[in-house]
Amino acid sequence: MNRYIALIFSLLLVFFQGVALGSTVLEDKVFEHRFDNGLKLLVVERHDTPVVSAYITIGVGSVHETSETRGVAHLLEHMLFKGTKTLGTTDYTKEKPLLEEIERVGSQLDALRLQNGADQAEVAALEKQLSELQAEHKQYVVKDVFSNLYSENGGVGYNAFTSKDLTTYLISLPSNKLELWALIESDRMKNPVLREFYTERDVIREERRRSYDTNPARKHYESLVTNAFKVHPYRNPIIGWHSDIANLSPQKTRGFLEKYYAPVNTVIALVGDIRAADAVALVDRYFGDIAPGTPAPRVSAVEPVQKGEKRILEVFDAEPRLAIAWHKPTMPDKDDYAFDLIDQILGSGRTSRLYRSLVEEQKLATSVSVYGAPGSRYPNLFVIEGIPRHPHTVEELESAIYAELDKLKQELVEEEELTKVRNRLLTDQLRQLRSNSGLARLLTSYQSLAGDWRYVANYAEEIDKLSAENLKQVANRYLTKSNRTVVVLQREDQTL
Repeated sequence: MNRYIALIFSLLLVFFQGVALGSTVLEDKVFEHRFDNGLKLLVVERHDTPVVSAYITIGVGSVHETSETRGVAHLLEHMLFKGTKTLGTTDYTKEKPLLEEIERVGSQLDALRLQNGADQAEVAALEKQLSELQAEHKQYVVKDVFSNLYSENGGVGYNAFTSKDLTTYLISLPSNKLELWALIESDRMKNPVLREFYTERDVIREERRRSYDTNPARKHYESLVTNAFKVHPYRNPIIGWHSDIANLSPQKTRGFLEKYYAPVNTVIALVGDIRAADAVALVDRYFGDIAPGTPAPRVSAVEPVQKGEKRILEVFDAEPRLAIAWHKPTMPDKDDYAFDLIDQILGSGRTSRLYRSLVEEQKLATSVSVYGAPGSRYPNLFVIEGIPRHPHTVEELESAIYAELDKLKQELVEEEELTKVRNRLLTDQLRQLRSNSGLARLLTSYQSLAGDWRYVANYAEEIDKLSAENLKQVANRYLTKSNRTVVVLQREDQTL
């Protein structure tokens, strides 16, 4: 280990009270327990303040959907905020038959809409009936029940997110309220109710129109990912396509939920003012009796090797944008670590090569960014995006990007620059570890994606093994013309 990394370690061991990236230090701090139903629990005790961050990560995302269920993971993220048989309702006994009637009429309406030459009068009658049932149902709905309960008990940061690979629910709250968290979240896993299903489905369809179809940045990104992948389900948007959302049913959604949102696919991290033994007892008491569920399967589709450049023109009423993506491996492949460093060299902040060259010196771009996408469980993409500065063109910007990449492929990165980006990578990650929430997120994410949270503990050592020659080899291996997808977004009058 070089002296710069060693110095960072010694400082951070003090700064983070022992929870740094060194594998032995972090392994000493993380307590892990697996319950009989497959649920994995990770605990880190930090008793400096009386708070705990609680993360529940289910190793299921949009990559696990089929052509019949695209968009269901994102829909479920919305639906699981709606409550349970005991929370979110004024009287579930009276509500239940009404929910069943709503589902019956809604399913009938969906089936009719799919028919060619459907009787529009019949469609209108069913729409009216569904609307009346939904209006009647409102009397039983208690809005925002989870967030209100948490807020009333000192909880902060209550949220959820769905990615290609994962679904996560998170909250930070006083440590003496942790039993409330266990009660709420176990009830959500045991007794979820798909309340306001058709209303929420319409909300997501509108979200798709407003935030994706009319947003140039998202439209551009979606086109890039969809065209870069031919076979792998990473090509599909998390929110789903319009027809996907419209055809999601309560039956399909419930089937996906009951099959995969279960202990065998779940990792819980509790970081903060709690004893590990107490955490095990608490989680066992509330989650231990839940049926294991079905392990989320590995995706069998394998993206074929790309053997020629793809070029896509997306016509859109917005300023021009450029995105270039190259296929690359994912963690824990050695080359994926190399791309973390290449990302830093090319695109991290104002001192990065692309920013200095394209934005500051040549003034070809107003912005440039570098990132990995769209997921981390399977081989993914290394992406460079840029917006040309008028009067410069997309073509000029693209040529300048390739010129910078050629330097990376032909010249060794100087040791001073390599050390700087290594240190910045480690500092960024350690900054996340400083907070209870950041550490809980890293632990659950890597446990689910890499199969072992120790990926984060060993990260610094793996990064330190990489040399300038390794980065040069990786750049030449992957950043090739035949392996890239180029998507240009611009107005129709700019394509002439």
